[in-house]
Order: sequence, then C-alpha cells, then structure tokens
Amino acid sequence: MSFVPSQYRLGITAGGQLGKMLAQAAIAWDIPVVVMDDDPACAARQLGMKFLKGNPRFREDLLKLGKEINLLALEIEHVSIEGLFDLQRAGIRIIPDPESLALIQDKGLQKKRLAEKGIPTLPFLLLDHEDEIVEAVQRGRMQLPFVQKTRKLGYDGRGVKRVDSMEDLSDLLAGPSVIEQLCDIEKEISLIVAGNSHGETCVYPPVEMVFHPEANLVSYLLCPARLTASQAEEASRIAIETYHAFNPGGLLAVEMFLDKQGKCWVNEVAPRPHNSGHHTIEACATSQYEQQLRCLLGLPFGSTGLIKPAAMVNLLGEPGYSGIPRYEGFEEVLKLPEVYVHIYGKQQTRPFRKMGHVTLLGKDIEELTEKVEFVKQKLKVKA
Repeated sequence: MSFVPSQYRLGITAGGQLGKMLAQAAIAWDIPVVVMDDDPACAARQLGMKFLKGNPRFREDLLKLGKEINLLALEIEHVSIEGLFDLQRAGIRIIPDPESLALIQDKGLQKKRLAEKGIPTLPFLLLDHEDEIVEAVQRGRMQLPFVQKTRKLGYDGRGVKRVDSMEDLSDLLAGPSVIEQLCDIEKEISLIVAGNSHGETCVYPPVEMVFHPEANLVSYLLCPARLTASQAEEASRIAIETYHAFNPGGLLAVEMFLDKQGKCWVNEVAPRPHNSGHHTIEACATSQYEQQLRCLLGLPFGSTGLIKPAAMVNLLGEPGYSGIPRYEGFEEVLKLPEVYVHIYGKQQTRPFRKMGHVTLLGKDIEELTEKVEFVKQKLKVKA
C-alpha cells in the first residue's frame, strides 16, 4: 500500500508546544498541517504551516478549521464537543473520539467512569458549591487532607487545590468540583498508552514525575520509573485497562499515584500527547508524536521501547521575571553529553510558564539525576 502525504491535511488545535511538536512529526512525513490558535504569535506558527486564528472552544471556529482539513488532532482537550461531532459527521477523522473526550473533559465524569469500570482510583465526591465541601468535611464524608479539582478547564496545575486544614476551607475554588481523598503518596508516575480502531494497544515504559513545590507542575521526570518489576507490570496493566475504559483512539496519558504500600491509583487521564512523554523524541524508538500520527492514519504502531534511560527537565520561567526570554546557562548545559534542548518559541516568559524542556540520556538513573541537578542549577529562563 502506497503512502501519499499530499492526500492528507492535518488540523491541530492548538499551537502551543504540544501542537508544535506534533506538527514537526507531521512535517517530517510531508503531511500538510493547519494550526488553529487564538494567538497569532503561538509557538507552532514558527514552523510556517497554514495558520487560522480562532478558538477551538467555539463551535463556529472549529467548523472553519474543518473546511481546510480531513484529519484532526488535539493539543488540549478543552474544545467544542458539538463542533467535533459536526466535523466527524462531515467525514473528518478525529482523535480522540468526541464521545470519549466528552467524558474526559469533565473530571467528574472521568472519575465516575474509572469507578464504574473497576479501575483503582481514590475515594471522591462530586460537589457543586464550596459550602457543600465544608459540610462534607464537617459530617465526616471527606477527611482532611484532600484535593479539590474543578470539573472543567483545569490544566497545568490550574483548577487544582490541596486542602490540608480547616482554615483552608475558607479559600476553596468556586464551582462544581471533584473532591478526592489523598493517599500516602510514595511517588507519582505516568504511562502513555496508544490504541487503534482494532482494539489493540501498546504502552510506553512508566515514567516517574517529580513536581515543582510551588508551581504544581512537573519539574522533571525519570524513565524508567524507579519501580519494582511487579509494580511496573501492574502499572502497565492498569494503564491499558484505563485506556479501554475510555477508548479514545490514539494516545491516552494515564497519571497515577503509587502509595507507600506499593498500590497504584489512577489520578487522571489526558487523551493527547503529554508532558510526561516529551523524552520519547530522543529516548524511545518512536516518539509519542509520531505514534499519534500513526494512530490517526491507521498505520502500524511504532516500537515504544526505551533506547536508553532518560530524564526530562521542564524549563519554567523564573519567578520575578516577565518579558522577552533569555536562557542563562545555555552554553554550559550544551557541554553535557547526550543533552537535547527544546525551546518552544513562546514570545514572553512569566513565572513558571513552560518555556522549553531538556531531555537527557545516560547509562543509569544515578547518572541522570546528577545531570538533572546540573541543568536545574545552570539553565534559567529570565527576561
């Protein structure tokens, strides 16, 4: 069977770093790309493909994009479900599937689906108002500490609040929320699963995520995660079961907690390329971005095998700096062996904004943790 790139036109919503890296994978296969974003200076526009200004959360804007494409992939899940169904009815191939995305967009429905399918997930309540949360604590329906997540539009640490004390109950997030009991967390891990229309799946090795203490964002990750063989096997099994619980088509990132008793709990999922998969560009036989394209085009899975142990450090804007970015320590970091710096092309930095990432390869986790500390100390995004 022949591959004819010119018969495709791939639409991507939107044009941040994930959209940019997905577009780069498509360009490598000579697939025409159209990006829609509300920001004319978005990162992906630097690649020179066709750009449409618009907000994918609006049905009318998605329909405008639909006139230009026959394939659609998402950078972020906050898009118009009605618009996606319209495009699907028009014959446009879309991943993730809109019906699955409608569940995942709402963290309450997402948690209910996990529970219904018997996927291990922490105890939770779905509550609409702050006073209901206070009442649930007072009546013993939820114990401190817990995490509050807004049901919709949360992203990159936004829409998430940890509640540790009765005093914290006076400063809750407004609106319908998921209230989730905390476990005694040993570490947080993530696995990326890919699936096709035949019900087949493949899974990338588990990664261990270490979070920034202030920003509620991933600071760095290690792959493979420091797990026992049985823990890694169990995490992979749960990730695949979670995939089948939603059946989005394409990629599903499954974030989990590993508690101090060694049990895995699914935290949440994302049906798209994910921050926890950036390292796959250099560290795996097939990047998560190419894998997403393979799924969208109905091509065979690429190998998810790890070529070499890897780490990924997020480059976050330094606190106290906003403006045109400058990357202090860039040359020092480039002197390291097996280092790959990705700068996203965002025109302005601000505190804790994701401005790029650095992937590091090494012989073992010990070497990688040393490299991670060097990069964190040396490479700073300022203005």
